Amino acid sequence: MNSKRSITIFLSACLLLLACLEASAQQVDELSVIPMPVAVQPQKSVFELGPATGLSLGKGISAQNLASFNQYLNALGGFTLSPSAKKTAKGIVLELNAAAVPQKEGYSLTVSAEQVKITGHDEAGVFYGLQTLTQLLRKGQKAKLIVPGCIITDYPRFGYRGMHLDVSRHMFPVASIKKWIDILALYKVNTFHWHLTDDQGWRIEIKKFPELQKAAAYRDETIIGHKRSDPHRFDGKPYGGYYTQEEVKEIVRYAAQRQITVIPEIEMPGHAQAALAAYPKLGCTGGPYQTATYWGVFDNVYCAGKEDTFTFLQQVLDEVLPLFPSHYIHIGGDESPKTQWKVCPSCQARIKAENLKDEHELQSYFIQRMEKYLISKGREIIGWDEILEGGLAPSATVMSWRGLEGGIAAAKLRHNVIMTPEKYVYLDYFQSLYDNEQTAAGGYTPLEKVYAYEPVPEELSPEEAVYIKGVQANVWSEYLSSPEKAEYAMFPRMFALSEIAWSPKKQRNYANFLSRLREQKNLISKLKINDFRNYDEVKGELAMKDGLPELRLQSSNPAGLIRYTSDGTKPDKNSPVYHMTLRISKTSTIRAAVFNGNNKPERIYEQAFVVSKATGKSFVNMTDTLANVGQQVLQGLLNGVQGSKYYNDGQWTTFSGENLDAVLDLGKIEIIAEIQTQLLKYHWQRMWEPQIIKFAVSSDGENYTDVYSQNSFTDEGINKVIAEFKPMQARFVRFTAVNQGLIPAGAYGAGAKASLLLDEIIVN
Repeated sequence: MNSKRSITIFLSACLLLLACLEASAQQVDELSVIPMPVAVQPQKSVFELGPATGLSLGKGISAQNLASFNQYLNALGGFTLSPSAKKTAKGIVLELNAAAVPQKEGYSLTVSAEQVKITGHDEAGVFYGLQTLTQLLRKGQKAKLIVPGCIITDYPRFGYRGMHLDVSRHMFPVASIKKWIDILALYKVNTFHWHLTDDQGWRIEIKKFPELQKAAAYRDETIIGHKRSDPHRFDGKPYGGYYTQEEVKEIVRYAAQRQITVIPEIEMPGHAQAALAAYPKLGCTGGPYQTATYWGVFDNVYCAGKEDTFTFLQQVLDEVLPLFPSHYIHIGGDESPKTQWKVCPSCQARIKAENLKDEHELQSYFIQRMEKYLISKGREIIGWDEILEGGLAPSATVMSWRGLEGGIAAAKLRHNVIMTPEKYVYLDYFQSLYDNEQTAAGGYTPLEKVYAYEPVPEELSPEEAVYIKGVQANVWSEYLSSPEKAEYAMFPRMFALSEIAWSPKKQRNYANFLSRLREQKNLISKLKINDFRNYDEVKGELAMKDGLPELRLQSSNPAGLIRYTSDGTKPDKNSPVYHMTLRISKTSTIRAAVFNGNNKPERIYEQAFVVSKATGKSFVNMTDTLANVGQQVLQGLLNGVQGSKYYNDGQWTTFSGENLDAVLDLGKIEIIAEIQTQLLKYHWQRMWEPQIIKFAVSSDGENYTDVYSQNSFTDEGINKVIAEFKPMQARFVRFTAVNQGLIPAGAYGAGAKASLLLDEIIVN
C-alpha cells in the first residue's frame, strides 16, 4: 500500500474517532434533565435504542408504568417497546430494590453502552427513572435513539408536588387535560388539584342533583376583557358544560397510570353562586340566583344555618368520593364573605345554638363539620388558608395562598402545609411586562421569580419546617379561554415549579436551569406545547445613586448582545451596545433588545424616566405610620419611574389602612409650578382611592400654602393627580391623603383595611 495513502487513511480515521469522541462528549454535556437530579455522573459512553431493544420488567413492576414512556418513544423515534419478564444483560432493565434506593419515589439510573438499568424504591421511582430516561433521548442514526452514558441518583425533596387547574371559569377538553397530565408526569409533578366548582360554573356531574347539570353548569354570558374594566362588557353568548362521571373516572385512571393523584375541589361555603342558581333554598336569601357572568367574590354563599346545606354537600361528596381515591378532598374555604350570614336568621340561630363567638367561628364550625364527615369516610380535608379563621379544623391541611403567613401559622400549630403563595406561583399572572402579552390577572410573576421561590419559610424552626409537605402552582382560568392560552401561562413556569419541588435547594441554579430548558426545546416542540419562549428578553434593574436613577440592563441569553437607544427610537443593528449601567440625568425613554444573529428582534424593552426636582430627594417630618413604612420604601416615590397597570411591578408604594402625611424636602428653595402623582384604583384587588388628596408648599417648613386638593378619582386603574399653579418659591412640599379606611359593605374584602397605592411624585 502506498505509504502516503496509508497515512491519509490513518489521519482520516483519527479525525473520525476524534469527531465521535467530541460528539460523545457533547452528548454527555447535554444531560438536560428537569428537574435537576440529586446526583449526576456523566460517562463517556452512548446507549443505542431501537425497535429491537430488549425491555426487562422486574418483579412487582406494572406494565402501566411504561404507558407514557412508550408514548414518547413513538413521538421521538416512531416505535414502542414490549416488556418481558426475562432478565437481560443488554437493553433496558427495570427493577425494584428499596434497600438500594431508600427514599420514596427515588430511583437510580445507570446508562452504559450495553445497558440502561433503572432501580426504583417503588413503582413511582421506576416511573420517574423512565421520565428521566425520556428526557435524555436524542435522535441517532437509522431510526435509532441514543442516550448519553451516565449514573444518576435521584429522589424528591417534597412528597407533594402539585399543579392546580381551574375549570369553572373556562373548561378544557379531556384530551387537553390528559396532555397536561403527561407533561406533569414527565417533569415529576405528582398531584393534580382539579378545581371543579365555583361561582361561574359547576363542572362535575352529580346524578342526585340534576339541576347542577342544567343550571349550575351554564352561565348566560361571559365578561369581555379584564374584570377591572369599568363598565363591564359581555359577549352575550351562553357558556358552560361539565365533565361526566365517566370522563372524570378516565382522567383519574389516566393520571394514576402516570403516578399522579387527582384531588378534587368542591368549594364551600363561599364561591357557591352557581350551585345556588340550581338550588336557591341552600342560600341565606332564597334567591333568585344566577350563575356568575364575571369574575370576583360574591356575597351569595351557602347558608350555614340550614341543615339542608350540609345534607346537600354530604350527598354531593357521596358521589365525588368514589370517583377520586385521593386521601385529600379539597373543600375550598376561601373568600367567603360573611355579609349575608350577619343578617340571616338561620345563621344567627346557629351561632347562638353552637355558642359561637361570631361569623368567623361559624365558618370554622362549617369546615369542621364537613371535616368530620370526610374523616368518617376515611378521607382528610385540605383547604385554602382562610380555614385558619375562627379556629382550624383538627386534621386539616392548609394551602397557603394569600402569602407566607398562613403557612407559617399552620406549621406553628403543627398542621401540614402546602405552600402556594399567590405572589410567587400563580401562573395566571403576567410573565412579561411587555405590551403584547395575552391578558392576565394583573400581577407579574416571571419565570425567574417562580424559580427563586423557596417553599420553606425562614421563620420556621427545623421542628416546624417538617410540616411543609410540598409546593403547588395554581392556574386560574378567568383569562385562559382556550387550551393554547392555558399552555402559554403554564409553561415553562411549571417546569420551574417542578424543580423547586423536587431538587435539593442547594443545587438550584437559574442559569443552569435555563441552559437545560433551552436544550429541551426539541422535546417541548415534539410535545406540541404552546409555551412562552421569551424568558431571555431584556429586563431592567433600577437603582438610585447620588440622587439620580440608574438602569442596569440584562438578558439571560448567554449569546445575546443588548443594543439600546435613549431617545425612544427602536434599537437596530447600528444602535450602541450596552456595556455598563446607564445613569439617567434627564427625562428620557430607554429602549433595548437582544440581538443574536437577528437584526430585527421582535421584543423591545422600554423604560420611561421622569426626572424632576423631586427625584432622589428625601422625606422629612414623617408621621409614625410612615416612619414604620421606612425611608427606603418611600424612596420608591422619588426614583424617577412611574408605575404601570401591573400593581406588583415594584413601583407602587402601599399604605394599608393608613393615611399619608409626609413632607418632601427639595434640598433648597426652588421655583415650582406643578406637582404630580398617580394612584392605583382596583376595588377587586382591595386597592382604593383616597377620600381626598392635598398638596401644600412651604419655604421654611413651618408655614404652608395649600395649592391643590382632589376628592374624585373615577378611573378604574391608574388615576393621575396633576396640580398646576402660579409659579412660587418653595423648598418643602407636603402630601396628605386620607385613606378609605375599612372597605365598605358589598365590596370585595368588606371590613378589611383598604390599600392606598401611590406612585412617583413629580415636582417641576
